[in-house]
Amino acid sequence: MAEKFNRATFTRNFLKNITRIKNPDEMLADAKNSSLEKTLGVWDLIILGVGAIIGSGIFAIVGIAAAGNGSSLGAGPGLVVSMIIAAIACVFSALCYSEFATMIPVAGGAYTYTFATLGEFAAWMVGWVLMLEYAIGFIAVACAWSNHLMQFLQGFPGLPEWISHPPVWMTNDVFTVSKMVAENPDITVPTFFGVPVCINIPAIFIVLLMTAILVKGTKDSAKMAGLMVVIKLAVIALFVIAGAFFVRPENWTPFAPNGAAGIFAGAFLIFFAYIGFDALATAAEECKNPQKDLPVGIIGSLIVTTIVYVLVALVLTGMVDTSVPVSADFLKAPMAYCMMLAKQNWAAGLISIGSLAGLTSVLLVLEMAATRILYAMSRDHFISKRFQKIHPKFKTPALLTWTVGGLAVLGILTLNLSVAAELCNYGTFTSFIIVCLAVLILRHTDPNRPRPFKVPFSPLLPVLGILCCGGLMVYKSMEAGSSALLFPVWLGVGAIIYLLYGFIRNRDNENRVHRELVRGFLRDEESENK
Repeated sequence: MAEKFNRATFTRNFLKNITRIKNPDEMLADAKNSSLEKTLGVWDLIILGVGAIIGSGIFAIVGIAAAGNGSSLGAGPGLVVSMIIAAIACVFSALCYSEFATMIPVAGGAYTYTFATLGEFAAWMVGWVLMLEYAIGFIAVACAWSNHLMQFLQGFPGLPEWISHPPVWMTNDVFTVSKMVAENPDITVPTFFGVPVCINIPAIFIVLLMTAILVKGTKDSAKMAGLMVVIKLAVIALFVIAGAFFVRPENWTPFAPNGAAGIFAGAFLIFFAYIGFDALATAAEECKNPQKDLPVGIIGSLIVTTIVYVLVALVLTGMVDTSVPVSADFLKAPMAYCMMLAKQNWAAGLISIGSLAGLTSVLLVLEMAATRILYAMSRDHFISKRFQKIHPKFKTPALLTWTVGGLAVLGILTLNLSVAAELCNYGTFTSFIIVCLAVLILRHTDPNRPRPFKVPFSPLLPVLGILCCGGLMVYKSMEAGSSALLFPVWLGVGAIIYLLYGFIRNRDNENRVHRELVRGFLRDEESENK
């Protein structure tokens, strides 16, 4: 007979319900019945990982990490050490992701792993936080893509004015335009009932394009990401090779102009240039051989990225003396600035193309990750089961993908993107900490479960991952800014939504399953009596 029926209330067995874990075997059974097509091999995963990681970080943040700005010390040539420190901090979390991804190769990433270890409420909250990391990050990168496109087009003097210099309200969000108007009242912006109307057309275009590509299929998305990765790696290789001829070894002295403080400040900044490898775990259900390929894909993408970053740092700090104040252009676009400084304007133009390619591949992986997490949450009855519907031809969650794309367009029109981008960092650190903690919990609660890949030196490495990410969160929270205050607000909103919607929806599903079991039991009894 079925278990006793639990009504959808907050009073009966509340604690038991919110801490209810989902057995990994049940997750694997759900994944086996899924219609998601298994198309990703090891090279697809490495390409997607590199595509997610190498983006605006190496094309922009590296300049600030090297030379510093008003709020952060520069690492100078010691940026090489900063990059290695950041990579090691990421490896702790990457190893934990690899253990889970091979043990429970299903869609959802950190959300799924939390459900298997910490229970229903924690899983919902991690899913909510991951939406902050992936979905809002997707919106922020789309707007950064728009800014880079405009800078690239402005380099072509022969283009019509409406293409190279369109009105600001057609290429920016409403908050950015409001600041522009406050600084320059001559800027004209259309209004609707007194509210400025701003439509970032390039950002909306790239969001819809990425959505259409993802709907068509994960394999085609990997091909698209592969093309973008080839372009940006070729451009970075061009910078390293061409820039090497203009390196002045004396610029590498002093190696650490601000000492250890500058190196660790650089590591904190450059850490964000490594974020993205965790998105691979969300696509585990679409891997041909996840037990073997996912660890290689996750760790391999980090290794490739670290080598690329170190080479860029060596050339960059060899071309420009970062121990003294540098140009603002160096902080905005360091590689392009170095090429222009060396009178290699043709290379600077190609680097702009590389930055666009880099942001495009990041967009593709972020949207894919967001849809796969929501797909897993739909399967767990947190959101409508309509989102589980798979396209009959492309074998992708088409409705869910278009929904994420539509919400991204809405976010482009309404969000304060500077604050949203900072909030994404908190989402990333939180998910990393939870995954490291979950590995330790499952080692204790389910020690006999097969683990094709195991984190070595456990519990030391997972604990180091928790300490590194937790320390960086505390460091970031100590800085002045609204994001440190808004993150707890985001968590509070997520908890309220769970209590008023997710909790009740799961209890209603339990009611439905219970009724079906009771009806089946009664039918069996009736048949026996006859």
